[in-house]
Amino acid sequence: MKHNTRCPHGVSSPPPPPPYFVPPDEPAILETEDLDRMQGMFLGGGPDPDSVSLASVTAVTTNVSNKRQAWRIKETVVVVCLLVCHATLSKPDIKMEPSSGRPVDYQISVTVIEARQLIGLNMDPMVCVEIGEDKKYTSMKESTNCPYYNEYFVFDFHVPPDVMFDKILKLSVIHSKNLLRSGTLVGTFKLDVGTIYFQPEHQFYHKWALLSDPDDISAGCKGYIKCDVAVVAKGDTIKTPHKANESDEDDIEGNLLIPEGVPAERQWARYYLKIYRAEGLPRMNTSIMANVKKAFIGENKDLVDPYVQVLFAGQKGKTSVQKSCYEPIWNEQIVFTEMFPPLCKRIKIQIRDSDKVNDVAIGTHFLDLRKISNDGDKGFLPTLGPAWVNMYGSTRTYTLMDEYQELNEGLGEGVSFRARLLISLGVEILDPSSPEISSATDVQLEGIPNISEVEEFFLFGSFLEATMIDRKIGDKPINFEVTIGYYGNEIDGAAKPKMKGKKGGGGDGDEEETELIHNSSDEEMDDDGDLTSVATTPPMKPVVTDRNYFHLPYFERKPCIYIKSWWQDQRRRLYNANIIDNIADKLEDGLNDVQEIIKTEKTYPERRLRGVLEELSRGCRSFLSLANQDQNLSGRTKLDRERVKLCMSEVESIGQQAKAMRSQVKKSTVRDKVKLAQNFLTKLRFLAEEPQHSIPDVFLWMISNGKRIAYARVPSKDILYSPTEEETGKDCGKVKTIFLRIPGKKGFGPAGWTVQSKIEIYLWLGLTRQRKDYLNGLPNGFEENKLSKGPGMPCSPPISLTYMMKQIFQLRVHMYQARSLFAADSTGLSDPFARVFFSTQSQVTETLCPTWDQLLVFENVELFGEACELRDDPPIIVIEIYDQDTVGKAEFMGRTFAKPVVKMADEHYGPPRFPPQLEYYQIYRGNCTAGEMLAAFELLQIGPNGKADLPPIDGPTDVDRGPILPVPLGIRPVLSKYRIEVLFWGLRDLKRVNLAQVDRPRVDIECAGKGVQSALIPNYKKNPNFSTLVKWFEVDLPENELLHPPLNIRVVDCRAFGRYTLVGSNAVPSLRKFIYRATDKQANNFSTSGTHLKKKTWTKKGDEIEEEELDQSMLDWWSKYFASIETFTEVKRERSRPSFFCCCVFSNKVYPKELESEFDSFEDWLHSFNLFRGKGGDDDDQNVTDDDRIVGKFKGSLCMYKVSDDMQRDVSFDSSMGMFQNIPHNDPINILVRIYVIRATDLHPADINGKADPYIAIKLGKTEIKDKENYISKQLNPLFGKSFDVEATFPMDSTLTVSIYDWDLVGTDDLIGETKLDLENRFYSKHRPTCGITSGYAIHGYNVWRDPMKPSQILARLCKEGKLDGPHYGPGGRVKVENRQTEEHLALTVLKHWEEIPRVGCKLVPEHVETRPLLHPDKPGIEQGRIEMWVDMFPKDMTAPGPALDISPRKPKKFELRVIVWNTDEVVLEDDDIFTGEKSSDIFVRGWLKGQQEDKQDTDVHYHSITGEGNFNWRYVYPFDYLMAEEKIVISKKESMFAWDETEYKIPARLNLQVWDADHFSLDLNRFPRGAKTAKQCTIGMVTNEGEMPTVSIFKQKRIKGWWPFVGKVEAELHLLTGEEAERSPVGEGRNEPEPLEKPNTSVSLSLSLSLFLLSIYSFRSILAFYKLTGTGVIIQVDTTSFLSSDKNNI
Repeated sequence: MKHNTRCPHGVSSPPPPPPYFVPPDEPAILETEDLDRMQGMFLGGGPDPDSVSLASVTAVTTNVSNKRQAWRIKETVVVVCLLVCHATLSKPDIKMEPSSGRPVDYQISVTVIEARQLIGLNMDPMVCVEIGEDKKYTSMKESTNCPYYNEYFVFDFHVPPDVMFDKILKLSVIHSKNLLRSGTLVGTFKLDVGTIYFQPEHQFYHKWALLSDPDDISAGCKGYIKCDVAVVAKGDTIKTPHKANESDEDDIEGNLLIPEGVPAERQWARYYLKIYRAEGLPRMNTSIMANVKKAFIGENKDLVDPYVQVLFAGQKGKTSVQKSCYEPIWNEQIVFTEMFPPLCKRIKIQIRDSDKVNDVAIGTHFLDLRKISNDGDKGFLPTLGPAWVNMYGSTRTYTLMDEYQELNEGLGEGVSFRARLLISLGVEILDPSSPEISSATDVQLEGIPNISEVEEFFLFGSFLEATMIDRKIGDKPINFEVTIGYYGNEIDGAAKPKMKGKKGGGGDGDEEETELIHNSSDEEMDDDGDLTSVATTPPMKPVVTDRNYFHLPYFERKPCIYIKSWWQDQRRRLYNANIIDNIADKLEDGLNDVQEIIKTEKTYPERRLRGVLEELSRGCRSFLSLANQDQNLSGRTKLDRERVKLCMSEVESIGQQAKAMRSQVKKSTVRDKVKLAQNFLTKLRFLAEEPQHSIPDVFLWMISNGKRIAYARVPSKDILYSPTEEETGKDCGKVKTIFLRIPGKKGFGPAGWTVQSKIEIYLWLGLTRQRKDYLNGLPNGFEENKLSKGPGMPCSPPISLTYMMKQIFQLRVHMYQARSLFAADSTGLSDPFARVFFSTQSQVTETLCPTWDQLLVFENVELFGEACELRDDPPIIVIEIYDQDTVGKAEFMGRTFAKPVVKMADEHYGPPRFPPQLEYYQIYRGNCTAGEMLAAFELLQIGPNGKADLPPIDGPTDVDRGPILPVPLGIRPVLSKYRIEVLFWGLRDLKRVNLAQVDRPRVDIECAGKGVQSALIPNYKKNPNFSTLVKWFEVDLPENELLHPPLNIRVVDCRAFGRYTLVGSNAVPSLRKFIYRATDKQANNFSTSGTHLKKKTWTKKGDEIEEEELDQSMLDWWSKYFASIETFTEVKRERSRPSFFCCCVFSNKVYPKELESEFDSFEDWLHSFNLFRGKGGDDDDQNVTDDDRIVGKFKGSLCMYKVSDDMQRDVSFDSSMGMFQNIPHNDPINILVRIYVIRATDLHPADINGKADPYIAIKLGKTEIKDKENYISKQLNPLFGKSFDVEATFPMDSTLTVSIYDWDLVGTDDLIGETKLDLENRFYSKHRPTCGITSGYAIHGYNVWRDPMKPSQILARLCKEGKLDGPHYGPGGRVKVENRQTEEHLALTVLKHWEEIPRVGCKLVPEHVETRPLLHPDKPGIEQGRIEMWVDMFPKDMTAPGPALDISPRKPKKFELRVIVWNTDEVVLEDDDIFTGEKSSDIFVRGWLKGQQEDKQDTDVHYHSITGEGNFNWRYVYPFDYLMAEEKIVISKKESMFAWDETEYKIPARLNLQVWDADHFSLDLNRFPRGAKTAKQCTIGMVTNEGEMPTVSIFKQKRIKGWWPFVGKVEAELHLLTGEEAERSPVGEGRNEPEPLEKPNTSVSLSLSLSLFLLSIYSFRSILAFYKLTGTGVIIQVDTTSFLSSDKNNI
């Protein structure tokens, strides 16, 4: 607890460091400092190893005296580093704006591919996709159990994340739905959207959803739907995986649509939610008439009719309505039947008020099933309670129109306690074979078992300071209210407790417990006498701090509150959560430290990480010893017991892993180990969340003139007291800084950024019997002021504290500069100044942009408490950045917090702690970062001698700036002279300013007060490039690169009469990437590289020789394209394609994203700086809204280096170009741009029918091409295969826009999406993306060389530009092609390895296809589809290129598949003979091609087969169009009689055979197992072990015959002919002409049927004889001849 050893001056004497401070195996932890030098820092206790920054340790403030919320001060030398993460356990949350409840854009895309194994006869299935209230349907497929759809649906939402993730995606198959009937439900599949979003890549791809019927749980699986599901939020990207082998996806069981870890076979379960009772409902009434009635009649009954509503997995359940009842008792249960484990994670429980007009929610609670179950080996089913759950929402004050009603619905953070509900949950796994269990929804429960004893809790709070009160509130008196549950609330204070249930009072225990928990009183008579709760501070009029804020003049007198309340004693739950939270907080702090060390490039991050892991394993051991201490088992639920076991095993595992990992940490593995440690942190945070509530949270409200203004919510576990220090809440008995916020939606946006009030408050919560030490944590030196009591009455808690002891300090704030600040002005710039708040004082810096270099001195700061306490834990400093406007009020830009380094009067001002060093602080605006601030803070005690003892404020006197003090020399960074060279290339895409076009722009560059101006562009329209390319200026900058100020780029337009108008600006936050670092000069001869490359040259039998063996006429550009797709090539290998197709068909590189992302935006020497104008966006994601503020681009570059006298220059160095040597000129150049568009994928539907009619539009400069007449009907994955030639002039035409539009018959066409390419950067890049380097050189054929320059010419040019000697071609590397010696292949090999060339080498862009996202201006950040394309560029002043490649889509080829079904064997017998009872079956075989069920063909029927044999000799004939490379059948047909034109479908080539009505058997025509020669050799293993069986392709084999297994065996023959061959030799279907098949030989089958029939006749004769004997007459006549004849005809 407290360290009370005092020095004469009131400073704690330093105890020796604890033994664990330096671990034995880590002697070098404090290598830079001597422990003696550090003694002054460790007052009152030793620091934890993780709180020491091991790179350069100088000062640590630990949580020693428990006097104030301890902020750890992390040093660089002595620095205050604010690591703004949620972690640091003592920091107030800097992100003022509420994050939950803000709507976000979401897009859910669902592709329904096909369904299989649907249960039912003669089905006409369609699939319904339902998300929330939105429903979309596929088309209906007739007469099939395995329909193929391949239909794509998109759902758009703008809702808060919690609402989105709770929505249920429901896939249903409906049979025979039409306009007149709703259809029959076959089966459904449900999962919540959150499950999809938290999958890798936010999607399930090509997975099978298992259909089931909740109304018929014994029926089992009802079929499967194969689908893709993806959820995209703003800014997310989805990677579409390349399609795997079709046969892999046929493995339904291995590809089920379930998250990882969920078993494939889920069982049905019943979820029993028992609802006992509620209490603490707010005094509310939604009916005006009831109030009127009460006023006139005086009727005083409870005016609320509560019931409970539960939603789970799309199902809804309700309890009965309890009329006029504030403390309703239901004792009912709601039963849900759902699969287990469920794919919907949360149960929504809501207390609602029944009303004739509109039911309203009183409170909502979400039960997360992941937190109340465990799927491990020693796991447990979901279980809960019986336990209370607390509900939070709007304020308890009743108003007719509740402005915070959405909080009661569970949207956003609740601002007040609403009610609590006693519930329990159990899950029972069902056995489908067992008889139905009654599912009663109203079960009378006999009392409530196992609820723990009620204890009296005591909450104490003291308001030490209330500052930064928003002046908008006004100067009316302000007071604060503190509530815990329904205690302390003014409205609920009227009810008196019923004391008869007091401990020791007689009566049944349940009744006693009931009486006690229904207490909602402010008073209680106890053994100590009458103690009245005081829940509000006295009203006080605020005093002006500055133009923005008030403060309350508490000064020496600090108001206090105290509340007594009664709750079940479930402290053990909170204690365990506190221990784990404490471990997690330390781990998070430590990991932040490690990341900060890595980020600031300090030394030894691995040592710091070892210390973090050591402390983690020690914390885990501590938890194991403490967690199971509590011997009081009364009131422990099953979940309590299971959670303790779970937490202990998980924490033990984490501790062991951390210990093992600690020894593996090396400098090279630090980043990887930090990621692993982050996983520990996530797991610990999950374990710390306690699902069973106990004590409700504490709410603080600021009330002005009776109106509630702002609130703060403090979790009760954070302030809960325990005698064991590890179990105590992190804020218990400490002074905590709290910022009050505006409740509900009003807190979004600018209103939520404002601090409503900053409170320094001390809170303590514990059992009343433990309260003797509740004041121990307060700063010392106070007297208690209590309510006046009569003589002999026991003492009560104080209502205020009077501080007798105060310390006087001087605060020095060293404000140096800011960077990356938010754009606050409409110009896109800002004029920032800083306002610094400390205690009740505030000061303002001057307005500069944004290097202030200013010292602010706060004189005579009065702080209460003892000096040593203030030294260990000073109050925080708040810094707010504002934008100064010439007219109107300054605008808020952001805020940050800091803690000063404290020097006491008796301490020496010197190293290592003083002077403090500058450090960057992250500035926040709402939840978004808004820049960084470089500053240092020191708090100096004024001793007995006054200010004479303070260090002098020295430093350069600034004559120009008058009385403004600069940052002193010891603190300001050491400066060096740097030269900044600026390459002025040109300006692009400048938008109008004030409706006038930009005509004569100029660029101004400024850094640290110095700068340079570009030449003026005389006519922007004619030529937007600059005439003078390079200029430079010199500036003094800090030697530490991390402290460099930003560089500002401003573009102004020079207009008539000497006016200058700002066009746009850009602040370059960091100049590090532009710093010139001299490289080691290497020799210009590349003998080593040459030797290396020669090994790779084609001296052996090259590809060209093998290529001659190929049939060139069969290959085209599409052969290259399909050979390029990686998985396609892999599939080919699996399919045993000829090796030449894999290895010898040249391929081009297919990039899954934009080319820019692979080649650093082609900014190898020419950079594009976006110019911004207008205010920054206020959205959560500012980066997206910044797109709207872009008004153009500045193209150029920067180069920065230290000025030194010994800089060496080459002889050929051009001084006018500075460091930018050998760059091309920027004169206008004419270019031929050739755009190839291959296809678009996953386009957003644009028509009502869920499809689109896409076409391409190209725009470059003034040229615009719309390929409207070649639109593709009703396609979301159109194959274009188009090329467009456009002539352009750089720099005027440099941005290419490729758009996809939706063609509409009537009205304007709609934009689906567009992508923009910067062609100029590509053209000038060293990566040479103008025309990709092909993988092989050929002068004709499908792989023809497209570039006008041959490989040898390109190589020679690169060598010349890089000042390399060469190229030289040696005789050993020459390649012989067509009996001629050529150097082109060798040159091409060198080009393909150009990045290996030292100094000048870089990767050259290969021949490629890039995949670019399509975006829509109205839906920023959400992809509307993708486009595959590439661009070639050819200068017009060089040799003209050849004609464009023909990439037009391949036309499908006509084929005819002839299938002869000869026989079947071992078919499952399904029918029972009515005479003999023998099993038999009427067999026929149905066949169809996938997706063409309407063209199904059936054999005739083989009746009464009793052996499973069937003889058919039946032929099917299937003509189809086929694309060889894509392996797809192409079908073109009109969707309906009203369709404008035909729609093209591409469907996998699969033949389906089905023995009616058993399951069907599917053959992939490209790879299916070779048929067995006999029925005996045919086994089911041919299908189940398909990967191991040899496969054949009908497109290669042409004709194949054999036996294949399915439900039985079938002998069939497949014969494939081309369309021409089929015309030459036609055949008939079935057994028809031409080439009829013989009728099967049925003699054996006939004789067998006859003998069976005669046997049945004999049996009937016996039966008739028996009946005659017994006197009963039955006459049966059978027409044998007709039966035989019919049997004979049909066998």
